[in-house]
Amino acid sequence: MSSLVQSVDWLAIAPPTVAAVVGLVVLVADLFLTEARKPLLGWIAVGGLAAAALMLLPLLDADRSTFCLVGDTEVCSYTADRFTLVIQLLVLGGALLCALLSVTALKDSGKRLPEGEYWFLFLSSAAGAALLPASRDLATLVVALEVASLPAFALVGLRHGDRRSSEAALKFFLSSVTATAVSLLGISFVYAATGTLHLTRVAERIQDVDGQLATLAQTGVVLTLVGFAFKTAAVPFHFWVPDTYVGAPLPIAAYLSVIGKAVGFSGLILVTVVALPSYADAWAPALAVLAALTMTVGNVGALRQQSTRAYSAVRLLAWSSVGQAGYLLVPIAAAGYADDPEKSVGSTLAYALMYGAVNLGAFAVAALVGRAHRLNRVADYRGLYAASPLTALLMGFFLLCLAGLPPGVIGLFAKVTVFAAAVDAGLGWLAVVMAVNVVIALVYYLRWTALLFRAPEGEAAAQRLPAPLTAALALTGVLGVALSGAPQLVLRFTETGLF
Repeated sequence: MSSLVQSVDWLAIAPPTVAAVVGLVVLVADLFLTEARKPLLGWIAVGGLAAAALMLLPLLDADRSTFCLVGDTEVCSYTADRFTLVIQLLVLGGALLCALLSVTALKDSGKRLPEGEYWFLFLSSAAGAALLPASRDLATLVVALEVASLPAFALVGLRHGDRRSSEAALKFFLSSVTATAVSLLGISFVYAATGTLHLTRVAERIQDVDGQLATLAQTGVVLTLVGFAFKTAAVPFHFWVPDTYVGAPLPIAAYLSVIGKAVGFSGLILVTVVALPSYADAWAPALAVLAALTMTVGNVGALRQQSTRAYSAVRLLAWSSVGQAGYLLVPIAAAGYADDPEKSVGSTLAYALMYGAVNLGAFAVAALVGRAHRLNRVADYRGLYAASPLTALLMGFFLLCLAGLPPGVIGLFAKVTVFAAAVDAGLGWLAVVMAVNVVIALVYYLRWTALLFRAPEGEAAAQRLPAPLTAALALTGVLGVALSGAPQLVLRFTETGLF
């Protein structure tokens, strides 16, 4: 008789496990530290996230799986393959940068953000986000999604006595709970039709569903995709994004813009490309339309932002992130048409890595400017070069990367990769829509970039750069420049092992 006790591959599950364990350490340590020593919790969190990211190195050589079925070791609930490692690198690396931003934000908050609760929730969310790309059954996928999302609701509304923060958390909570409910209903229908939750078995069985259950399976597929469209902030499920980003502490807005998107898109890839390839004729056109709508609404929304409006810099970055989500959807839609869906998925991952590095860099500059200008308007960036030349040059570089213009070669390379994925899949009309949107985006990115180098209206006052903010800016700047020097390395690294 075979043993029912599973052996766990601890090395495979180490990255999310380390983040979760450090979260528990922070929660316990918070009970014993005096108020004066609470900042130590932030450095424990930074060290824990760095350790979790380093645990990816031993996993680079081979695919590893664990929590497999007793009778079939090919069917597992957790797999550490190339796709998993790329997303985990993005999640843990991005969380580390957001943690560095958070150290300064907590110090500046004047005790309005409780440090122990903040770091426990932050690490818990990062652990869930790192678990999700490794999930290979629908139950683990949903659990990971909620572990990543639920602490994020609390982080958005954690600031004491801030009405805007509370409203943002409520909008985020209601939209996300709706998405989860819809996804769970869809997943339950898929399970009822196929009798399994494992993605590879769903892919096999959903093709041969009994006639009586065919409608149930189709409904389940549609509802599952709608739920994940909410998570990716795709139009028309994007309405929570601008107010949530403005109301949240700035490091959490940065976290949601990169790690939140990585969670949603990796889940969407696993559900569509791995579990439901036989329904590509249904989800591929739907995602193509969603991509066109999302990039258009996001870029037009960013274009309409007034530079003198309160929090317009964060709002513009929020709308920009909606537009970027549209670009990220293009290769996933293309995977439904392409002869080589793995290459299309690789294009999404390459774009996500580029976007993560430079968008976090832009948020780091926004955090710096926000220390001197509480309302953080785009107009507040006028003359930044006179006050802080290096910071202005970095911000200009990040904005040009997002626009896809030299010297931001990595941004241009990522956009060309996405264009190629659309054209190769026969989605010429979507490539045209994307080209139009890239032009629209150029207007507001270049307008903001030009403002950095204009003469300041008053006396230019240099700011002291706190060490954590300096580290975040240096890391994102070096990463952006290095990737612009050798952009082909990104595409080589993001060759997935999904099939």
